[in-house]
Amino acid sequence: MATTGLPESISSDLSRVTQSLQMLAPRWNIWVLLTLSQKPLRYREIKSALPWLPDGQLHPRLGKLTESGLLERTEFEPQDVLYGLSVRGRELLPVLGLIAAWGGKHLEKETVLDPATGHRVPKAVPRAQDIEDTIALIAPRQATPILWALRVRGTSNAKALAATAMPDRHLTNVYAPLNRLAEDFLVTKDREGRVELTAAGRDLAPVYQALSAWAAGAPLSEAASHPVWAPTPVQPQDRPAMWVTTQPRIPAVPTPQARPAWKPGDLFFSHITNTVVRPAGAPTTGGRTR
Repeated sequence: MATTGLPESISSDLSRVTQSLQMLAPRWNIWVLLTLSQKPLRYREIKSALPWLPDGQLHPRLGKLTESGLLERTEFEPQDVLYGLSVRGRELLPVLGLIAAWGGKHLEKETVLDPATGHRVPKAVPRAQDIEDTIALIAPRQATPILWALRVRGTSNAKALAATAMPDRHLTNVYAPLNRLAEDFLVTKDREGRVELTAAGRDLAPVYQALSAWAAGAPLSEAASHPVWAPTPVQPQDRPAMWVTTQPRIPAVPTPQARPAWKPGDLFFSHITNTVVRPAGAPTTGGRTR
């Protein structure tokens, strides 16, 4: 478990969430999971649904997702293998729905001309792409610990964030991930060095609530009472009150809903790109690719 300056109960929760993000982060994992969201499929059917993935990329992903417990594999013959979501994989679907909702709301979209109105409108993006791009923003090392530390501390500075999010590392190690989060418009920094979550960063609350519940094997109905990401965070009792300096001011977030009904259009693939999409409003320079 990564060391943090947060209370032990929160650090354990944070560790489970970051491990879950690392499991989902490899490219195309989300596409594979959503391809199997309706029913189990044989390997050749998955390959047909994801034609841009050669065997050398698809087969290892299926193996890793099976090892992680998200897929189940049934072999009838060496060349006849059926893959389907496990119970844990099916329980993940409503969590992916919340991640998709955040991406649909906050990630910048390319615009296209609407022939009916003559106006430029955001280009339709597959929900799988929104999920993958959102995870790419919060899965990098230290990204989620910093966001959680900011949620607990409120307005803070780099030194305090380093002490909270990565106390076992040198202070200077906080600057690269913090700058990346600022470029991705999840945090904002002023000239005095004060850092706080942006609206997009605060809106990650239902995502982290659901990820936390899923990682702990708890019902999603309990997600909204999360000690850090609840509408009004619960001040930890097993550490001094210094952790909460400013109460965030955000509206109540909705309780995660039941498993979404994924549609074929959720996997529609319009183009292949290596660009990591950032939240709308993020600076146009300094973008990253993966």
